[in-house]
Amino acid sequence: MTGVLRVGNASGFYGDRFSAWQEMLDGGELDVLTGDYLAELTMLILGRDRMRDPDLGYARTFLRQLEGCLGTALDRGVTLVTNAGGLNPAGLAAAIRSLADRLGLPVRIGYVEGDALARPDALTANAYLGAFGVAACLDAGADVVVTGRVTDASLVVGPAIARFGWRREDLDALAGATVAGHLIECGAQVTGGNFSFFTELPDRGHRPGFPIVELHPDGSAVLTKHAGTGGAVTVETVTAQLLYEVGGPAYLGPDVVTRLDTVRLGQDGPDRVRVSGVRGTPPPETLKVGVNNLGGFRNSMTFVLCGLDIPAKAALVRGQLEEAVGKEGLEFTLARTDHPDATDTESASALLHVHLRDGDKARAGRAFSAAAVELALASYPGCTLTTLPGDATPYGVFTAETVPQDAVAHVAVLPDGTRRPIAAPPVTCLPGPPVQHQALTGGPSSPAGGASRRAPLGELVGARSGDKGGDANLGVWARTDATWAWLRGWLTVQRLAELLPETAPLAVARYELPNLRAVNFVIEGLLGQGVAASTRFDPQAKALGELLRSRIVDLPAELPLGPPAAEPASTTPPTPAAEPASTTPPTPAAEPASTTSPTGQVRP
Repeated sequence: MTGVLRVGNASGFYGDRFSAWQEMLDGGELDVLTGDYLAELTMLILGRDRMRDPDLGYARTFLRQLEGCLGTALDRGVTLVTNAGGLNPAGLAAAIRSLADRLGLPVRIGYVEGDALARPDALTANAYLGAFGVAACLDAGADVVVTGRVTDASLVVGPAIARFGWRREDLDALAGATVAGHLIECGAQVTGGNFSFFTELPDRGHRPGFPIVELHPDGSAVLTKHAGTGGAVTVETVTAQLLYEVGGPAYLGPDVVTRLDTVRLGQDGPDRVRVSGVRGTPPPETLKVGVNNLGGFRNSMTFVLCGLDIPAKAALVRGQLEEAVGKEGLEFTLARTDHPDATDTESASALLHVHLRDGDKARAGRAFSAAAVELALASYPGCTLTTLPGDATPYGVFTAETVPQDAVAHVAVLPDGTRRPIAAPPVTCLPGPPVQHQALTGGPSSPAGGASRRAPLGELVGARSGDKGGDANLGVWARTDATWAWLRGWLTVQRLAELLPETAPLAVARYELPNLRAVNFVIEGLLGQGVAASTRFDPQAKALGELLRSRIVDLPAELPLGPPAAEPASTTPPTPAAEPASTTPPTPAAEPASTTSPTGQVRP
């Protein structure tokens, strides 16, 4: 129940830095090393793998990474926890045993299963399990724990439960560890990767190191990284990751609802950020279920339109292709990359991207791509394409559903083979009614009578954006208190629609996180049926925040530019998260509906 648990991360997605596991083990002291491999798209990829071979369905890259560092981890007493088991955690556990036998290494392996749901109508259907199965494996002495679809944060929460003996009712501690897990789950993205103000990082020419969280028994934590590695850990890099792929202040999880509006961040020294004050309430009575299906087939061709009459050239291609293959399933996107009076072909050209999605592989395949190529001598002047004719490829459709917590057979398979059922939480809480706030009109872009200047919004604010199925989230934070006072009244749902017109016809929810000086938008349906089906140029909305920051607006002239003044570093341990968690049913997971509060907005 005492001491600090040091948990590192060595993978943020399937395809992350191959050498990170070895780098983290060699770089300094650790108790646990985690690896996150699963995303909505990854589950689809693993599902297709398993269609070809039932023995697959896990992240095979992890096995190759483990071959070079399993001995190091065992020698140094570092426990490994990963969701690389994907759709087949038992299969990966067996493969690790075979690897260890070949290497002559004694290893105790536990795994967690029960997330896979029987759904004949789906390619994959997996519930997002919690952390107590991971903890059970660790309590039984596992050196390696493999899971399927647990929440990303559970890879960190599970070891904390095992170390500190937390129970279901320790909601604040569980919430603090959930924040810590969310912060390191995406690897180097919290240590300076994908950071809006990357030009301010001291060693931006180097790859950032992977993160470490130092967890305390009360759930408070310090984010850091190994000494001498690249990147940086600052309040702003941590803020950016905290805003990534979240919704409202109530962050729902299988073990706890974490109140993101209670999180407090403070610099605790060079490359150290303390995370404290996190409060939790009982989890919802349901688990999220990610469902993947094959949606059909897709194909794409890109035409280069050079010089004059760009819209007319695009219209000609559209008419000719619709005549050749029919209108159904065709999508046309004209990217105006051309410049007037250009001196070279590339600068004078726009790109017309044409996509076709169809249930008929033949129509979406050569029938479509050949029809596009056949226009080469029969269409607009200068007709050329960037792509060769090719066959269609299958695409997936992701949907999110729910299932009662007690309807899932969450099981920890211990190193000796014992199967230990994990009971559902004894206390759950129904979420409150959805927030339905009127959109603020927003004030002027500078105080009355104040001077303003035309400049990119990103001179004053940072942003981080991402995908959640067909929705996108866009978090924006202010660098100073003065900028926050302006931003919270200025950046409304209505203003967002003006700056990002593609959001205008969609339902957009807006939430405020004052402790972070941030607003978060959830843009429903921006990504259609999810990344695997999207034909959007930025299918995962990763660049949406940078697009917003690039927009030229009227900024108040008196607002300061540059990073905020550094806080004095604390020399004391992190502040406890809060008073002990209550065992009685708390307030609902979401705020009651209101028509006046500025903390959230929804545009229908």
